[in-house]
Amino acid sequence: MCFKKKIKLYFSDSPGALKRRLRSYKQVFVVYDENLAPWLPKLNLEGKRAFSIVATEENKNIKTAYEVCKWLLEQGADRDAVVVAVGGGVTTDIAGFAAGIYKRGIRYANVPTSLVGQVDAGIGGKTGVNVSSFKNMIGLIKQPEFTWICPALLETLPEKDFLSGSAELLKTFILEDRTAYEEAVDLLSASNRKPDAYGKLIEEAARIKARVVGKDEKENGLRRVLNLGHTYGHAIEWYQHVHGEEAPLTHGEAVAVGIIKAAGLSEKRGYAAAGLEAKLRDDFHRCGLPVDCPCPEEALEEAVSKDKKAEGGKINFVFIEKIGKVRIAKL
Repeated sequence: MCFKKKIKLYFSDSPGALKRRLRSYKQVFVVYDENLAPWLPKLNLEGKRAFSIVATEENKNIKTAYEVCKWLLEQGADRDAVVVAVGGGVTTDIAGFAAGIYKRGIRYANVPTSLVGQVDAGIGGKTGVNVSSFKNMIGLIKQPEFTWICPALLETLPEKDFLSGSAELLKTFILEDRTAYEEAVDLLSASNRKPDAYGKLIEEAARIKARVVGKDEKENGLRRVLNLGHTYGHAIEWYQHVHGEEAPLTHGEAVAVGIIKAAGLSEKRGYAAAGLEAKLRDDFHRCGLPVDCPCPEEALEEAVSKDKKAEGGKINFVFIEKIGKVRIAKL
């Protein structure tokens, strides 16, 4: 499926089908999360040159991107090469960024193996690395050749990582699909965690993001809605990083708290009717997501002021009018 000839998504039930998708590319270089080494045979990537990275936020930096570029050079990758990123959002961000700067830009494709990646991070072309504790301060918007989504790859995903992705899934549906949101809440609050149960919702969320990005690739307007929950979510991540929290929230969990914060601010501004925050708190709690800010709110203002989305000292903040409708206004 192609959105304005830029956002290509392919869905598959079989991990082994990736080989057919890559058949037309002469030079394929795989960059993967080292934790996924046992999965590579299932993707039929034997014979492809591969480079593993430690896919953590601490390693999501310019040094790791440089190491990927150095490896590509050593392997003789030319301008016709394609880098295939296999992993979660950290992997696709690093690999996509490295591909974007290597020889002034070569092609890359995403094979997201996390729920966050399949519904959000692996779609839309945002790539980048962190600077100190601030997320994605160096990056590019460069669309992948395609994003290949296979829910079966989620089978071994740890529960905490699954929850992180579920926050992004719910976020996407809050933007424009209340029916899908309620369906997702019901499914996520049940005991069934089998990936095949989520295939329909994953595909719907991926299509929503692709449609938004296809209309506003460079985030000049509409695409900003995808930042719902991220302003305070990133601030929470910053605080926990600089204070050395032993068990910090994942990105998705921080975004979940950020969404609750956005709902409360939406009520205070008069954009939403009373009760929105309470409903979202209850829904998120049922899904196993955190709903309370784990750090002093006054300590977050410095991070919010440094948010990369700030313009003229103001944040284009995503408020929620109701589930299925949001608006952007200055914070």
